[in-house]
Amino acid sequence: MDDLLPAHFREWFASRGWAPRPHQLELLERAQDDRSTLLVAPTGAGKTLAGFLPSLVDLAAAGPAPLKGRGLHTLYISPLKALAIDVARNVETPVREMDLPIRIETRTGDTPPAKRKRQVERPPDVLMTTPEQLALMLASPSASELFGGLKRVVLDELHALVTSKRGDLLSLDLARLWAIAPGLSTTGLSATVREPDALRRYLVPQGTGSIADVIVVEGGAEPDIRMLDLGHDLPLAGHLGPTAMPAIYELISQHKTTLVFTNTRFQAEYTFQELWRLNDDVLPIAIHHGSLDVEQRRRVEAAMTAGKLKAVVCTATLDLGIDWGDVDLVVNVGAPKGASRIMQRIGRANHRMDEPSKAYLAPTNRFEILECQAALDAIAVAAQDTPDPRIGALDVLAQHVLGRACAEPFALEQLYEEIRQAAPYAGLTWEDFEAVVDFVATGGYSLRAYERFAKIRRGPDGLWRVRDGRVAQQYRMNVGTITEATMLKVRLSRSSSGKPGAVVPRRGRVLGEVEEGFVEAMSPGDTFIFAGEILRFEAIHEDEALVTRTTAGTDPKIPAYAGAKFPLSTFLAERVRGLLAHPSEWHRLPMGADEWLHQQQRRSVIPEPGEMLIETFPRQRRHYLVAFPFEGRLAHQTLGMLLTRRLERARLRPLGFVANDYGIATWCMGDIGARAEAEPGFLDALFGQDMLGDDLEEWLAESAMMKRTFRDCAVIAGLIERNHLGERKTRRQVTISTDLVYDVLRRHEPDHILLRAARADAATGLLDVKRLGAMLARIKGRIRHKALDRVSPLAISLILEIGRESVIGEAADEILAEAEAMLLEEALA
Repeated sequence: MDDLLPAHFREWFASRGWAPRPHQLELLERAQDDRSTLLVAPTGAGKTLAGFLPSLVDLAAAGPAPLKGRGLHTLYISPLKALAIDVARNVETPVREMDLPIRIETRTGDTPPAKRKRQVERPPDVLMTTPEQLALMLASPSASELFGGLKRVVLDELHALVTSKRGDLLSLDLARLWAIAPGLSTTGLSATVREPDALRRYLVPQGTGSIADVIVVEGGAEPDIRMLDLGHDLPLAGHLGPTAMPAIYELISQHKTTLVFTNTRFQAEYTFQELWRLNDDVLPIAIHHGSLDVEQRRRVEAAMTAGKLKAVVCTATLDLGIDWGDVDLVVNVGAPKGASRIMQRIGRANHRMDEPSKAYLAPTNRFEILECQAALDAIAVAAQDTPDPRIGALDVLAQHVLGRACAEPFALEQLYEEIRQAAPYAGLTWEDFEAVVDFVATGGYSLRAYERFAKIRRGPDGLWRVRDGRVAQQYRMNVGTITEATMLKVRLSRSSSGKPGAVVPRRGRVLGEVEEGFVEAMSPGDTFIFAGEILRFEAIHEDEALVTRTTAGTDPKIPAYAGAKFPLSTFLAERVRGLLAHPSEWHRLPMGADEWLHQQQRRSVIPEPGEMLIETFPRQRRHYLVAFPFEGRLAHQTLGMLLTRRLERARLRPLGFVANDYGIATWCMGDIGARAEAEPGFLDALFGQDMLGDDLEEWLAESAMMKRTFRDCAVIAGLIERNHLGERKTRRQVTISTDLVYDVLRRHEPDHILLRAARADAATGLLDVKRLGAMLARIKGRIRHKALDRVSPLAISLILEIGRESVIGEAADEILAEAEAMLLEEALA
């Protein structure tokens, strides 16, 4: 198939000592036949070049562009701004070296307005952007002209796009592009796919029964991945991993460039500080996460590309397909939470398909040893655990409907058929569609008396239009599906007297952003760790937290971010349960986990496959119930909330509960163990599936969590705008607005689309009700109860969660270690 490539392309490959890979030529052949295709290939297989090769060949054959440009030919969509910029840099290399008459540009949230305007008036040949920017461009009256000649869309890291509301929004925008440019073909690129057919449907218009072609690249070197064995027992609880830091620092010193991944921004800041404290050799180590200022992130990225850094401590901001120079090792601090996620991160080490990527998993406690081993076993058999395809969210649809009206008037029936071309919305009913349009037009039955909720109107010609230019401008300021707590910029300042609060008006550069609630809880003079530095808080000025640098602080805090924790994947949880239930496998578990499980076996029981263990025991004038579903923190938190309601009705007087990824503990004044022994069916009834009926509805009605979920849906749907002309609403303002609307709708319109959207989010996201329901069905009749006279070795980690201080550092570690030693002595006595 080499004859598919023009001569100068073949010469370019040869000049680099390469030959086109078979899958690159196969994708080129499919694209030349205008066939949409999903390419599934391991890291280092040249996916990016394969995705762009058809466009480069097309544009090279077309020759130099006219003076006014030839219009947009290819649109590249990335889940990350950094990925779009990195890919642009890599694709420009063959364009430059072959002297191709092709103009490539990026458009992200950081692109200046003047450049965005020019990109519309004189578009490049290839535009690399994000889902949010595509939605903005499609909401412009010039959208049909801009995209009318579009030939190809390349969707990179497709698996990361389609599993969230960003994927819903992107699917609707694809449906719009298919309507504007009917000859459009799509290419999906992914290294991590569990169900390829779901992604193949996403890439083509629905309704015809067709799906995109698929090319699967087999082979590639097996990754060299292992658990970091410290040679001593790990603690039973904790997630920061201080004892692993010397070993991680040693690995950094032995390799060219190491990416040290953490699961949260909190953990990233802590890890960076600990590594820097050990850095007697003054190795160049940096930090990278989404709350840091964009300029700081770009400096780190440029230094990585140039090979100037020995290590970068990072979060998910770097776990997609960016080619960062000479990265030859990945270390994941903490449990991976999913096999696909850790494989994605491992792929950042060594972007060469035929050489193994090298990585270490560094568990921080003994439960995480189980999880790391389960992930290693899943990787060994190439098991994937990406989520199932989504059903499109109604709040996202409401945002899209308003965007369509901002671009041009639409007919109801035509828009309905267009929307159903998007895979997540293929099953959308006419009734739901009408309800969404009515919401955008009036706010819904309960809110139609308020003019501000009326965003679109139907004209005499039957077409729907945006109400006025101000509504369109508000839409453009609030587009997107990523909702976060209100953020404050962290800006360096100077203190005139060294006293807290004595701030000189002249201010320095911005370091990044932290959540408003974190800053509000601080007093002037308090210290915190951010951007790899110890900072002293001075004051809040407008939307900024003014800080000064300091070299020391008493127990400096670390900002924590809402929604920052990954849940344990369903598939990995099942493997953890399987590993736990087979003692013959425990010898593979290092750092005290093997002996810990044998202690549990001697003092209590280990559940059989399919069973759920419940232990009850008295402690310090309280009665405890500890259960081990292994279903993830979100499902366990919801279970705890519902369980305490049932225990209250059973007159056992519950006092509270704690949950982690592996289990839940609740404590009562009443004797739960005695009740369970006296009434054989008590625990089965307590954990009955009917828990998700009236109990759930009653709890949801009064839950602050549900109100937060509704708040996010209201912001996405445009009911409440966070950004206004010349101002930005505070978290408190948004909360008051949405809480009032929530109460009104719950009383007067319980079937409102935003309440339905919030319930759907609760079922799969924040509350993980769907997963909890599957768990309750799984354990029906399979509960294993063990009445004990004291805490068990397995339960210690949950007891340690109770009343833990939110401090870090050596003192906190010592407190936790002392408590753990005391509990372990109690358990084994």
